[in-house]
Amino acid sequence: MNKISAYFKDSYQELVEKVTWPTTAQLSQSTVIVLVATVLITGIVWVMDFSSNQLLKLIYSLFK
Repeated sequence: MNKISAYFKDSYQELVEKVTWPTTAQLSQSTVIVLVATVLITGIVWVMDFSSNQLLKLIYSLFK
């Protein structure tokens, strides 16, 4: 039981004293970067999906 207690005490101490938490500005900036990257990647995947769909429709129409 002492090991478990020591583990939680050490974990708490590390979170309070050693971890560097981001500021609100840094967190906001990171959030915006992630959102922009998500939108860009989603757009790229949508374009690839749409293009491949149209290409396959064209190929299928040639062999009807």
